[in-house]
Amino acid sequence: MPDEDLSKLKIDKTPISARAGGRRKLLFRAAVVSAVILAVILYLAGVFSPSVEVDLVTVSQVYPYQSYTVLNASGYVVAQRKAAVASKTTSRLEWLGVEEGDRVRRGEVIARLEGEDVAAVRQQASANLNVSKENLNQSRAELHDAALSFNRQTDLFKQGIVAQADFDAAEARYRKAKAAVAAGESSVSAARAALREAEVAIEYTQIRAPFDAVVLTKNADVGDIITPLGAAANARASVVTIADMGSLQVEADVSESNLGKIRVEQPCEISLDAFPEDRFRGVVHMIVPTADRSKATVLVKVRFVDTDHRVLPEMSAMVAFLSKPLPAAERKPKTAVSPSAVVSRKGRKVVFMLQGDRVVETPVAIGSTVGDFLEIRKGAKAGDKVVLKPPEKLKDGMNVRIAEK
Repeated sequence: MPDEDLSKLKIDKTPISARAGGRRKLLFRAAVVSAVILAVILYLAGVFSPSVEVDLVTVSQVYPYQSYTVLNASGYVVAQRKAAVASKTTSRLEWLGVEEGDRVRRGEVIARLEGEDVAAVRQQASANLNVSKENLNQSRAELHDAALSFNRQTDLFKQGIVAQADFDAAEARYRKAKAAVAAGESSVSAARAALREAEVAIEYTQIRAPFDAVVLTKNADVGDIITPLGAAANARASVVTIADMGSLQVEADVSESNLGKIRVEQPCEISLDAFPEDRFRGVVHMIVPTADRSKATVLVKVRFVDTDHRVLPEMSAMVAFLSKPLPAAERKPKTAVSPSAVVSRKGRKVVFMLQGDRVVETPVAIGSTVGDFLEIRKGAKAGDKVVLKPPEKLKDGMNVRIAEK
């Protein structure tokens, strides 16, 4: 009924301010609860935990040969066969057929000098040889005729048919012809020698590699004057510098006081600054029998057992002299860390790895001892930062600060 519906309507007389205050209380309570929850989460995450001062150490690659090393020495890679290739004659460089890094074979022509003048001399010497040969043929023909005449005169003189004067004339002619043949033969030999000299002079214009090698530097360009002495202005004493890469050795200075630890054919491990991750086998080739009084050192030459095209002259090197040959199984590097960084937690081996400002407890699988290091087979890699001598209070996720040294 209409009258009854209207009687049910009522007006809320509660003050507006009282309702607003209730809502603020609810919002405040919700904010407090959220703050408590956030605080608990941050506490469990270790944000409010005090930071622990620790020392760090780096997981690294360790080579087993370090445990066999009796001495280390530094030096440089040096080619034992090296040559500045030049010519024995002075002329202008006409052609150059090599550049730095090219490989050359023994006897290969690597450059050529202008040689028109010596070519003309050879042509003249060849013509002179031909003239000498023809003169010799003529002298031999004259000798043959003189020998026949002399033999006839000899028979007639014995029979008393010819006079003594005719016999003497025939004999003199024969001897003269014989001498002419000998002179002709000498003339041919001289002409042949002159031709050979001209051919050698032409060969001097062909600059050849004296042995199998690699071109290190190019010292001249086409058009330069090449002279053995190099005294003329803008002249070059050599065309290229080459080195036999098969003769590369490391020359290292060893202190006199440590010389007793070195012997010929002693095994070595060679490391190059250019390839820090690689190691090369070597043996002591020679202990140079003289000392450097200014440095109190002796030069020791170490040859490479295995050749590698990456090794170049003048590279800096470090040589580790070993007490015995290194087994093949121990030639590869191993991931290792200081044993003080590995601890036991809940029956397993772990390290505390640094990630930002916190540490993460990381299980690892350990292997054998490599010198002063402990092999890590699994769980960490080279370059990782881990805590050295982790304290008992150090837990997973805790904040840390690096100790100042």
